[in-house]
Amino acid sequence: MKLARLALIALFVPGLLCIAQDSDSAAKPAEQAPQGQAPAAQSAPSSQTPAAAAPAAQTPTAPAPPALAAGPAADSYVIGASDLLVVTVWKEPTLSGSILVRPDGMISLPLLGDVPAAGQTPLQLASQVSTKLKKYIQDPNVSVVVSAIHSKMVYLLGEVAKKGPIDMTPGMTMLQAIGSAGGLTDFANTKKIYILRDDNGKHQKIPVHYKDALKGNSALDLVLVPGDTIVVP
Repeated sequence: MKLARLALIALFVPGLLCIAQDSDSAAKPAEQAPQGQAPAAQSAPSSQTPAAAAPAAQTPTAPAPPALAAGPAADSYVIGASDLLVVTVWKEPTLSGSILVRPDGMISLPLLGDVPAAGQTPLQLASQVSTKLKKYIQDPNVSVVVSAIHSKMVYLLGEVAKKGPIDMTPGMTMLQAIGSAGGLTDFANTKKIYILRDDNGKHQKIPVHYKDALKGNSALDLVLVPGDTIVVP
């Protein structure tokens, strides 16, 4: 009997063990697979074209020095007493400025003192000042401009609003001079206007066609010379 019981037990024990293992596996919650970290996303290749390199900053070009002289008739106009000049020394503001030619024909400049100006053209005066400044400045560049002419006069007589001398501007014409004198009076005889001129000691009487010049005939609007006298009967 004992042997029979042992045999029966031997037969049932493996089955019981299998049932027990199945129960444990059913009761035990299924383990979730550990979540792996998502692989690092690779940056998508940029579709933008790399920005073009900015052009290198260009060094600003230094301004060119002024011409030796400028202004109306710089190579032919003869400076006289009472003319107003603008003398400019490049990059030297303390040596530049407006200067009046004195009655003795001299001008006064910083560092140089008195310099003769009357009787010279602006180009000649600029060259003279530049030469003198070489003692103090390396390669000075000087410009001389006649900003106002007071040494050259023309005169108006007769039926004009303001009689007497007027300052002559470069290239002044007969009509411009009459306009500067305030124009003609109501009693002016426009058909008999004339200009008196001294030409190397010779006196000339030049008739004026005032009305035709006033209509725009520039050939009849005579260019004046220093010392001319316009007579309006």
